[in-house]
Amino acid sequence: MPDAKRFDDLPDKTKAFLAGLRPDEVDTLNDGIRLVRSIATVGAFMKWLIVGILGMAMGVVMFYEAVVKMLGWFRPP
Repeated sequence: MPDAKRFDDLPDKTKAFLAGLRPDEVDTLNDGIRLVRSIATVGAFMKWLIVGILGMAMGVVMFYEAVVKMLGWFRPP
């Protein structure tokens, strides 16, 4: 798509905003976009880390209960 018609479908308010940006503001905007992506990535990692830790804790408890139950089979009545 040619650059002249690239932004024709954007709202007028958005076009005015983009046209008024200085080069340093464009750099700041790009940095902000990268920051938001990084935060989303770290957030997803932390979510699965917490889910994994909770799963491991529940698995250890379930394993302990199973071992105690099996040891109970070998106790004399």
